[in-house]
Amino acid sequence: MDLSFTAEERQFREELRDFFHTAIPDRIRRKLREGLHPSKEEHVEAQRILNARGLAVPNWPVEWGGQDWTPVQHYFWQDELQQASVPFPVPFNCTMVGPVIAQFGSLAQKQRFLARAANVDDWWCQGFSEPGAGSDLASLRTAAVLEGDHWVINGQKTWTSYAQNADWIFVLARTDMTVKKQEGISFILVDMKTPGITWRPIQTIDGGREVNEVFFDNVRVPAENLVGQVNKGWDYAKFLLGNERTGIARIGISKARMKRIRELAEQELDGDRRLIDDPVFRKKLVSVEIELKALEMTQLRVVAQERHLEKGKPNPMSSVLKIKGSELQQATTELMMDVMGPYIAPFFEEHDLEFGNEPPVGPPDAATAAPMYFNMRKVSIYGGSNEIQRNILAKAVLGF
Repeated sequence: MDLSFTAEERQFREELRDFFHTAIPDRIRRKLREGLHPSKEEHVEAQRILNARGLAVPNWPVEWGGQDWTPVQHYFWQDELQQASVPFPVPFNCTMVGPVIAQFGSLAQKQRFLARAANVDDWWCQGFSEPGAGSDLASLRTAAVLEGDHWVINGQKTWTSYAQNADWIFVLARTDMTVKKQEGISFILVDMKTPGITWRPIQTIDGGREVNEVFFDNVRVPAENLVGQVNKGWDYAKFLLGNERTGIARIGISKARMKRIRELAEQELDGDRRLIDDPVFRKKLVSVEIELKALEMTQLRVVAQERHLEKGKPNPMSSVLKIKGSELQQATTELMMDVMGPYIAPFFEEHDLEFGNEPPVGPPDAATAAPMYFNMRKVSIYGGSNEIQRNILAKAVLGF
């Protein structure tokens, strides 16, 4: 593979880098750099700046707001966005439901939902996982029954990220109990204000409250909110998860974190010497950097291969990005814990870090190092657990 870039490509990258660092307010980007979470309002503000420049949904078809970019340009967009600590466009809108509607939805659904999703006029959340149906998603039990011109949905979803922010939820529901479990599932768009929907927050190990349980009690949804064909939702879910797993590697974020770890290791003293001079730590640091570079090369290959795949067919190699990308996100947070040492011990609520008058102990990102470490335990599970991804690879690539 030719890893050199043309002068035009390098200029394109520089223009993106300059825009991300100047157009997105530093008060928002600083939060991400320090491990904090931008508010809903800040996330919407950042995405609308991107959308006004045509940079919110470049992966979409051009007629619906996307960009006619080469794979290299798409790679530059994602990498520079993440390294600049710009909030990534709401993934439920831009990486998940948007591409599904653009690929499989009706013209009316595209006209109704896509522009609003790109501009975050609607914030979406994902109704996939259930108690007892997480990695084995095809075992879901939430059911939708067609009554006249409405689907009636009953069931429960869990680990629903940012349901507290959401205006709409895209739901996988069982619409045929008599066929193979993967063949009886449909993909339905549901207004979160519909009577019968309730949600309850789940506090995670890092102290966060970003995930929720969502309950459906005789929720009536217009029949036209079905995406594509009835009982074809599993195919659409695989398409969605293929897109999610390609972006889930978050290589740019890991690169930015590694840069910060090096800066801190060159300052922090381990006894009478800098931590960067400790051979054991340096070996661990360099090992992660090498693996991160190898994953970056793999991502370039996967992106380049997308144009040769059948339209709408997920690339099984996206599972490689999901597996290794999540492992490296975890490894970088472990390194950050090593660098921070005893500074990680005090726990602060995020609200106190942002608005309290008590200064944090140690560097600005010390207070978020431990919560980030614990939060990142989840990345090898969501989006399809890494064990499931290895099964996908064994079947699709090795023929097992």
